[in-house]
Amino acid sequence: MAVSNALDPTFELVNAKKRIISATTEGATRTLKPAESGAVILLDRAAGIVITLPAPTANAAIVYDFIVKTSVTSNAYTISTDAATTFLVGSVLNDDTDTADAVAWFCTTSAGTTVTLSANGSTKGGLVGSRYRLSSYDATHWLVEGVNKGSGDVTTPFA
Repeated sequence: MAVSNALDPTFELVNAKKRIISATTEGATRTLKPAESGAVILLDRAAGIVITLPAPTANAAIVYDFIVKTSVTSNAYTISTDAATTFLVGSVLNDDTDTADAVAWFCTTSAGTTVTLSANGSTKGGLVGSRYRLSSYDATHWLVEGVNKGSGDVTTPFA
């Protein structure tokens, strides 16, 4: 049974399977489209990738799931909003995977100025097993939730 996507009636989700977008086939940058809502983005490019979210909409939620399949070893896995007036709101749990096994919780700024999540493969996360979900909920905000696996003295991935 096919289910249409409310943002794009020509998009069909067949048998509840999600579209997979692989970073290795995208190059160094990728701008997501609202019609790709519901997709799973595999972060599987060791050289990192810069992903730009589309403008959120006030009348329909757009949702993307990001899964780190390959640890980033240079640059970063960066997820940015479409504009300086569109913000990330939420938090990620950061699991320090080295010998410390520390856990830290990082939140976006309360001032509403966070526009980027950047995982660098060490202190800001981006190791295999990291995952993020970004969901738009109005015309200027994305809710971010996730688990970030890092190493060393972990710090916030938000900027």
